[in-house]
Amino acid sequence: MARYTGPKTKIARKFGEAIFGADKSFEKRNYPPGQHGNNRRRGKKSEYAVQLIEKQKAKYTYGILERQFRNMFEKATRSTGITGEVLLQLCESRLDNVVFRLGIAPSRRAARQLVSHKHITVNGEIVNIPSYQLKPNDVVAVREKSKSLSAINDSLSANKSVYEWMTWNADKKEGTYFAVPTRTQIPENINEQYIVELYSK
Repeated sequence: MARYTGPKTKIARKFGEAIFGADKSFEKRNYPPGQHGNNRRRGKKSEYAVQLIEKQKAKYTYGILERQFRNMFEKATRSTGITGEVLLQLCESRLDNVVFRLGIAPSRRAARQLVSHKHITVNGEIVNIPSYQLKPNDVVAVREKSKSLSAINDSLSANKSVYEWMTWNADKKEGTYFAVPTRTQIPENINEQYIVELYSK
């Protein structure tokens, strides 16, 4: 299964924000990577460069590679609504992202692994496809055999995030994805309009 497995802090430094979550290494060196770091004089970025950076940021944030991201954009283009907003909604509806948002995993990488290793069920059925698209009112739960896993319990106990489009039942260790989030509800710092402009060229 293709996915990015390289250094995370280097990518976060490239975009100037901790897109993979809290990162002590990023806080220590909050400047672009490379031999000259802060001293390198960077000229004004071209319009294309700005658009490309925004697309790459979205891909790394959600852990999606180019072909899959392009397919999602084409699906968003065919859908009714604002293309950029629909694209982010498709990213948010991915099973690995929802597992992360519910607090079952501390990161999207960890969520992807939990899904791949069959620890997660959707509407009572085991689903091991991280890119599985959830629909409103789908119930995402920790598989019965996996409820005692320390990695899951530690993540749940550390999770303080609450999202308006999802509910969580701590006793059953299951959450309901009851609505597609609006753009204002999605907390990611991504300018989706740049991505639309880039793909529309």
